[in-house]
Amino acid sequence: MFVLHIALQGCLRAQDVEYGLTADTGGHIRYLLDLVTASRRNAAIDRIEIVTRAFHHMAYAECYAEPVETIDGTTRIVRLATASADYLVKEDLWTEHDSLVDALVAHIDALDRRPDVLHAHYADAGLVAARVSARSGIPYVFTAHSLGRVKRAAFDRDCAETAGLDRRIAIEEEAIAGAAAIIASSRDEAEVQYAGYDAYDPGRIRVFAPGSDLKQFADSARDPRVEATIDRFLDAPDKPVILAIARPVTKKNLAALVHAYGRSLALQATANLVIFAGSRDDLTTLEPEIRDNLAELLQLIDRYDLYGKVAYPKTHRPDDVAAIYAHARARRGVFANPALNEPFGLTLLEAAASGLPVVATDSGGPNDIVETCGNGILVDPRSPGAITDALLAILSDPALWDRYAAAGSVAIKAYDWDRHVALYAELLADVVDGATTATAQPDLLLVSDIDGTLIGCAESVVDFASWHSAQVDVAFAIATGRSFHSAMAVLGQHDAPRPEILITSVGSEIYYRAYRGAVYDRDAEWEAIIAAGWDREAVAALIADQGGLVPQAALEQRRFKLSYFADGDRDAGERVRALLAAHGHSCSIIQSHGRYIDILPHAASKGTAVEHVRRRLGLAPRQVIVAGDSGNDIEMLRSARHAIIVGNYSDGLAARADLSHGYVAVGHHARGVLEGVVHFREGVADTSAGTLKAS
Repeated sequence: MFVLHIALQGCLRAQDVEYGLTADTGGHIRYLLDLVTASRRNAAIDRIEIVTRAFHHMAYAECYAEPVETIDGTTRIVRLATASADYLVKEDLWTEHDSLVDALVAHIDALDRRPDVLHAHYADAGLVAARVSARSGIPYVFTAHSLGRVKRAAFDRDCAETAGLDRRIAIEEEAIAGAAAIIASSRDEAEVQYAGYDAYDPGRIRVFAPGSDLKQFADSARDPRVEATIDRFLDAPDKPVILAIARPVTKKNLAALVHAYGRSLALQATANLVIFAGSRDDLTTLEPEIRDNLAELLQLIDRYDLYGKVAYPKTHRPDDVAAIYAHARARRGVFANPALNEPFGLTLLEAAASGLPVVATDSGGPNDIVETCGNGILVDPRSPGAITDALLAILSDPALWDRYAAAGSVAIKAYDWDRHVALYAELLADVVDGATTATAQPDLLLVSDIDGTLIGCAESVVDFASWHSAQVDVAFAIATGRSFHSAMAVLGQHDAPRPEILITSVGSEIYYRAYRGAVYDRDAEWEAIIAAGWDREAVAALIADQGGLVPQAALEQRRFKLSYFADGDRDAGERVRALLAAHGHSCSIIQSHGRYIDILPHAASKGTAVEHVRRRLGLAPRQVIVAGDSGNDIEMLRSARHAIIVGNYSDGLAARADLSHGYVAVGHHARGVLEGVVHFREGVADTSAGTLKAS
């Protein structure tokens, strides 16, 4: 494939990127260049161009005006001349849209080979891609990196920071609407941030956690030169370090960290605060947003009289960053990211790999990172008190610090660029194929839970994938408590086959894959069925008042699903069912693993969703096999004629009288699924239509 990236913001070059030079020269450029580097190692992508704007500016290097920067024989940066030759901040790029579209169409027409797909980064590039796609017929994928609606929510509507956001949001709507697929970095982005847009379509969004070259941070060593630049600010440089590394822009919320530190004598007594906020020479020459934020930080340091306790070096090189983390690790410090919203959180991965515990915003990608690694605490970034409490909790508990520090090593394997690009290339291939032809009528519907059933053993997933690839008459479906995006992400992480059908959020949502396509269509008919009689707000209020349950994270709550922790109370499900019934609510209550409770509309469950899919596919009950391992699979296993209980089951499934018709496999995880398929294949075979193949 020939992939053409469009990235218009900031000062973009292949080497020695001047991060922090402008407010728009930040993490998205690092993401793009790392993605391109990894893509060059993937055989499916044989040519890459990065298209950006050419500009002249007396304060910036001349390279940004060079038409072509060659990276290697198959990869280059192309800088297009547009109506203006000046450097433009992102708020002003809209003035160049028309000339950018014309210039890019002309560039594509002059190439010896048309790109197979466009990949747009940030809003303005997305709009340009949408219009170029309309003129050229080349499909595009979109990565927002950050979204205007999120920024608007983070600030006061009337403040200066939101100037121009109406235009930006309209640009994003056009970019989202025309994209063949959208790549998000986190579930928060896919399920919360995009949901506010008119063009929101969850089936077109895929969550691919960005990779990162983290080995350099795991192996990082202290550098006396770097330590000297920090220690010269501090009266007691040997104390632990609270470290922040971020561009000094408003959304990074560095002022909240200084407030938290300045208001807490306990925190000041325990640790020093070290802030690397880009590079600067003369404050008066910086862009207004950067200048104003740095000025605020300096004013707060003065207000709280933090001299000798806060280090704020004026500059650092990209190759200093690993040593900065190593310095904080040696001081048994904590990395802090108080951003109002963090679309992903690359610095959190770097800190994790360096062996630093983290305190991070609960808005955005840090949710996924901390859940994956278990290496820190999430906080409300608008609450200096919450930031203070979390920092003190880690700094004052050596055992907790050790646990979080060790847990960060998970990031090195979990966030790998080659893994990311393997999934990315597969998605691009789907976009390029673009076929929407319906699949042939299946002879069998195989439905499996994910966690503990399909996945849990890497070798068995390989066996299952090999079996699945040989099937021509089997519709493979997933039924899971996870959301659609979480399910797709975890399947990709474990190299599991992509299903034709996803029953998600404990049966409250159903998605169907377009044949060989990147898009999954949500089943609106099913949602209409289960909506009858469901009063989500009243149920939630009753549980909050009398249920005695702790809500799970906001990301686990859905339109047709309320999720709670039962704290090991195995009778909680029945107690909640009785409470709701006494107040006139007939709901489906699912309890699993002793501590999780999901409350759904009465008509919603994995079992009823499987039945709905069976009828939609026109299959007989004997043509359906289901597989599960835990309590939230009981209703599905009970209602299916052919039920597989994998060998690693929990919640006493094998002893239940209502599951006595099921096959209890010896094999665990996916091997147990295959074992059960072999057991039932004669029962599901239709002699007039062929038999299920098993390997």
